Amino acid sequence: MSLDRYYTLGRSGLRVSRLALGTMTFGETWGWGAGEETSRAMFDRYLDAGGNFIDTADLYTEGHSETLLGKFVADAGVRDRVVLTTKYTYNAQAGNPNAGGNGRKNIYRALEGSLRRLKTDYIDLYLLHTWDRITPPEEVLQTFDDLVRVGMIRYAGLSDVPAWYAARMQTLAQAHGLHSLVNLQLQYSLVERNIEREYVDAATQLGMGITAWSPLGMGLLSGKYRPSEHGTDGRGEGRLQAVKSMGLPSLQDKFTPRNWKIVETLEKVAKENGISMAQAAIQWTARKPAIGSVILGARNLAQFDDNLTALDKELPASALETLDKASALPQQFPYSFFDSAHQIGIHGGVGVGDKPESYAPPIWIEAAAPVDFTAAAH
Repeated sequence: MSLDRYYTLGRSGLRVSRLALGTMTFGETWGWGAGEETSRAMFDRYLDAGGNFIDTADLYTEGHSETLLGKFVADAGVRDRVVLTTKYTYNAQAGNPNAGGNGRKNIYRALEGSLRRLKTDYIDLYLLHTWDRITPPEEVLQTFDDLVRVGMIRYAGLSDVPAWYAARMQTLAQAHGLHSLVNLQLQYSLVERNIEREYVDAATQLGMGITAWSPLGMGLLSGKYRPSEHGTDGRGEGRLQAVKSMGLPSLQDKFTPRNWKIVETLEKVAKENGISMAQAAIQWTARKPAIGSVILGARNLAQFDDNLTALDKELPASALETLDKASALPQQFPYSFFDSAHQIGIHGGVGVGDKPESYAPPIWIEAAAPVDFTAAAH
């Protein structure tokens, strides 16, 4: 499970590492990121470990992340080796509505700025960062297709959008012969499993690999938070405190009785298997269906070195099952209704899904050099 085993992302030929280098912490503009020296060390260690998948955004540290990353890639001479991902949506000019959002005008504005900061003439994977609630999916899709055709981007995807929006865009692309999306970037961890209700099946069916952000639940699953400390790590620091200062209440609500029970189970599983809590949490996420890659985000080298080796010691199936049970989502309509309806007898008492394995090809195939050809599950 090392980083130099690459799998295709979505239904594409783009091969990426199972762990991605997240660079939201590159730069100290926000007051809690990593300085240039530490950022460069993380970049170098990631490449040395065989990693090739790097994630940033024009929003991160107000563009400083992209600037540092562009410098590191150029200095190392690895532009062709790495898969650069960046994102657009957030406003860069107060009072100018077209300097933000998902529309065509802002896509071009944002992309030109990212290319300049990253010191490159193309982006490997370009993502819509967050749904703006107004731009039609057709407009975004057509713009992405235009950018691929002129070579400014190689692939496109979406981050933090409704499942119906992603499904509509991908269906339109496939129906009209436009370049399909290959990626959904979404929050996913033991304490945030809601994407399992819609997104995992959508990604699998429509050929989009999921990249998971915040696999440590804003640091909650790293082990530094304890319920006895009332939701703090004793230093007034950490990702959750930073998120609170940024005014994102939807990401703050991690200190719940349910989540503390998950933390307790995670700690037990990690100790029993001789790995850190963070490593166990990251590996659980990486081994779930449809996950193409897990994005690592650290502020210091100790955190990063620990996270980087999360896949080195494979957790047994029993450990993963224990974590699954501890963090299971409650049943909700309409899925609870589907279960009962099937039990009542939609299929007339005939078993469903009981075809022999040889009936259809497997979801993924590992060749001599490990490559996932269909990609939906990786």
